[in-house]
Amino acid sequence: MQDMLFGTLGGLGLFLFGMGLLSDGLKRVAGGRLRRLLGMVTKWPALALLVGAAVTCLIQSSSGTTVMTVGLVSAGLLTLRQAISVVLGANIGTTFTAWLVGLAAGLKVLKITAYALPAVAVGLAMQVLSKRQQAKHLGQIIIGFGILFLGIYFMKEAFAPVQDSARLKAVLVTIGDQPILAVLAGTGITMLLQSSSASIAMIQVLALTGAFGTGDWEHTLRIAIPFILGDNIGTTITAQVAALRANVAGRRAAMAHTLFNVAGVAIVLPLVYAGWFDRLVRMVTPIALNGQTIAVHIAVAHSTFNVAWAAIMLPLVGVLEKIVVRLTPVRAGEVEMRPVALERHLLLTPPLAMDQASGEIVRMAGAAREALNDAIAAVRDDDRRGIARVLETEDAVDDFQTEITRYLVELSQRDLSPEMAGKLPVLLHTVNDLERVADHAVNISEIATRKIDQRESFSPQAAGEIAAMRDELAKMFDDVLAAIADEGTAAAQRAIAHESQLNRMQMDFRRSHVERLGRRDCSPIAGLIFVDLVDNMEKIGDHLTNIAQGVIGGLQWNGKHQADPPAAPDE
Repeated sequence: MQDMLFGTLGGLGLFLFGMGLLSDGLKRVAGGRLRRLLGMVTKWPALALLVGAAVTCLIQSSSGTTVMTVGLVSAGLLTLRQAISVVLGANIGTTFTAWLVGLAAGLKVLKITAYALPAVAVGLAMQVLSKRQQAKHLGQIIIGFGILFLGIYFMKEAFAPVQDSARLKAVLVTIGDQPILAVLAGTGITMLLQSSSASIAMIQVLALTGAFGTGDWEHTLRIAIPFILGDNIGTTITAQVAALRANVAGRRAAMAHTLFNVAGVAIVLPLVYAGWFDRLVRMVTPIALNGQTIAVHIAVAHSTFNVAWAAIMLPLVGVLEKIVVRLTPVRAGEVEMRPVALERHLLLTPPLAMDQASGEIVRMAGAAREALNDAIAAVRDDDRRGIARVLETEDAVDDFQTEITRYLVELSQRDLSPEMAGKLPVLLHTVNDLERVADHAVNISEIATRKIDQRESFSPQAAGEIAAMRDELAKMFDDVLAAIADEGTAAAQRAIAHESQLNRMQMDFRRSHVERLGRRDCSPIAGLIFVDLVDNMEKIGDHLTNIAQGVIGGLQWNGKHQADPPAAPDE
C-alpha cells in the first residue's frame, strides 16, 4: 500500500509538472505560424478526427493524445471545436492496441514510455547546449513530454499488482453479469492503470484465461462488453488531471472528452442489456476471425463502439461545444478573453469589418486595463495570485494583437475609401500601444515578485505616492477607453492632461525618493523597486497618450506617430 500510494502521488506530480512544461513550451515555440498550420490541418472535423486517430496510433496512448490536445487548447493553438474532433479521433486510435493483442496473443507492444527518460536527456541537452531560443523551447517541450509519460509510467507501475490480483479476478466473475457494475469496474480499472490500452489488454487477457467464467465465447463477450464501455469512461480521468493546471479552454477540452464518452456509454448500455450490441459485434466481425478468439471480438467491440459513436457525433461537434461551454464556466478571477467578432465574411463590407475591429480594440483595451490593475494591486498587497492573473491577461492581450492585426491587414487589401485607408494605420498603432501597456503590466508584476521574494515594503509616504499615481493612471485609462469607444475628442483631451500630471508625478516622486533614502526611511532595494514601478507607470501613460492623440486626429494617419511601429503578429 505504501509503494502504491507513493508511486501514485509521485507519478501524479511528475505528470502535472510535465504537462506544465509541455504546454508552456508549445506556447513559446509555436506562435502564430503553428497556430495557422494546426488550424488548416484541423479545419475540417473529419480531418481533425483522422489526425487524432493517427497520433494515438503512433504514440499508443489516447490519454497522451488527449493530454497534448488539452495543452494545445490551453496554449491557444487549437480552438475548442477543433480539439473535440481530435479527441473523437483519439478514441478510435486507442483501439489499435486491442487489435494487436487480439490478432497476436501475448505480443509485446512497444510503449512510448520506453522513451521517456531518453526524451528528458535529449530535451535537457538541447536546452543546455543550444544557443537559439527556439531550440531551447523545443527542448523544453521534449522534456515535458518525457516527464509527462514518465509520470504515467510510475502511476501504472504503482498499480501493477492489480493486474495479477486473484481477488480482482474473483470480483470480475461476481459482477460480470451486472452490466452497470461491470461498467463501474471497467471505469475504476482504467482510472487506476491510467491507460485505456492497458486496461483493454487486461480485459482481453482475463477473458482468454477464463476469468469471466467457463461459458462459450459468446457469453464471455457479453460479460466483457460492459467492462470495455467502462474503460471509455475511465480513460477520461487523465485529461481531467491534465486540466487541473489548464485554463478554462483546456478544462473545456477535457470536459468534452468526458461528456462525449459518458454520453456514448449511457446510450449504448440499454442495447447491451437487450443483447443487441453483442449481436452487432458478431455481425461486423470478419468471418475468418469469427469465433477464433475472444480477444478479437473484444477488439471488434471496442472499435465498433468508438467508431460508430464518433461517426454519430462528428456532425454534432458544434452542439457538443456549446454544451461544454455552458457546463464549464469561467472561474472567479480567471481570464477568458479572445477576439470573438472578427468575422471573415464581413471583409467584403469594409465599413462593417472596421466597426468589428474597433469593437475588439475596445475589448483589448479593457483587458490591458485589467492587467494593469491586477499588477499594481499585486505590488500593493504582495499577491502572487494577482501576478498569475497578469500573465494570463497579457497572453490574452497578445492574442488580441495577433488576431486584430491580421484582420486589419486583410482588410487593407480590400477596396477602401480614402478615409478608411487613413484610419487603418492609426488602429494598428493603437493595437500596438495597448499591447505595450500589457507588457508594462507584466513588468510591474515582475516588480511585485521582486518585492515579495526580497520581503521588502514601502514606507507610508512611498505607498501614498504609488496610490496617487495609480489613481491618476486609472482616470487616464477611463478617458482613453471612452475616447476609443466613442471617438470622442473631449475624453482624449482629458487623457492627455492626465499624462502631463503623470510626468510631474514621476519627477516629484523621484526627488522624494532620494530624500527618503537620505533619511533612511527605506532600504536601497525598496527604493529601486519603487523607482522601477514609477517609471513603468509613467511609460504606460505615454502609450495611452499616443492612443488619445490618434483619436484627436480623427483616427486619420498623417505619417507621424509617437509610438514604435506596430508589431507584426507572432510567427
